[in-house]
Amino acid sequence: MKIGLIGATGLVGSVMLKVLEERGFGDCDLYPAASERSIGKTITFHGRQLKMLSVQSVIDSGVDIAIFSAGSAASLKYAPLFAEKGTFVIDNSSAWRMYEHIPLVVPQINADVLAVHDKIIANPNCSTIQMVMALAPLHRAYGIKRLVISTYQSVTGTGMKAIKQLMSERAGEPCLMAYPYPIDMNVLPHGGSFEPDGYTTEELKLVNETRKILRDENIQITATVVRVPVRGGHSEAVNIEFARPYDINHVRQLLQTMPGLTVMDNPSENLYPMPLFAEGKDDVFVGRIRQDNSRENCMNMWIVADNLRKGAATNAIEIAQYIVKQGWIK
Repeated sequence: MKIGLIGATGLVGSVMLKVLEERGFGDCDLYPAASERSIGKTITFHGRQLKMLSVQSVIDSGVDIAIFSAGSAASLKYAPLFAEKGTFVIDNSSAWRMYEHIPLVVPQINADVLAVHDKIIANPNCSTIQMVMALAPLHRAYGIKRLVISTYQSVTGTGMKAIKQLMSERAGEPCLMAYPYPIDMNVLPHGGSFEPDGYTTEELKLVNETRKILRDENIQITATVVRVPVRGGHSEAVNIEFARPYDINHVRQLLQTMPGLTVMDNPSENLYPMPLFAEGKDDVFVGRIRQDNSRENCMNMWIVADNLRKGAATNAIEIAQYIVKQGWIK
């Protein structure tokens, strides 16, 4: 099998290399590419030294699957060129997510929307992925009417420049600023860019992508995205209003049986999800599961995941695994 990885030197790209090895793709022919200045440099994959290629070289090689983590501009430019060659493109940017004809996929939830003719497949936003992993079984059981979301998102979601800002500030050293303000000893109610209505692009992703993945445009959603001085993963406080009465014990059962989800919820022993536990793991962790006593048919829960793994790399590789399992690659 021939796999292209566009954006192989980036933060998510480096994790994708690890997950490809872990998920049985170590023996594939890997064709890595990134920016023009990276051409000729080497990376290590499954004990092999591979030279970085131009994107056009990867297109010409006729790869079976091309996984993109190089930003929206690169995806819009190159993904159609791969698709024309019959390559399955799995794109981690926001470029294609909201096109009606492009599948937006979390395999545990809606892999059934994929067909062999879908050559461009969108990987959802990291904060959306972890949230819908917990919401999907509950929506099927009770129907979600409304969501109120507050996120506490890691600096890794912004990229290497943000990590350098955090660690430099912590060490008292000068640095280039990824954010308009210091992030160490601070929180920023600012994710993405601001829209005219005062919401940010990161908040709108939670609204629009959740509706598309859960296949329900009637869910009322409001979100506030906050960046916090954490490296290990994203956290979310989610208030859910159901269309029908629910049973909290049944909710726990549904979450406990959802593949890829770990319930970590024992307040008497101070057991609840944290980035400290989630970093480096593929599962989504759910805790603080409790009834909202202020409103009928409402509940609260706390959701944590490593945004570089299930929130990006792992979900993309799981889509690739599904494509292979379906026998769509000859």
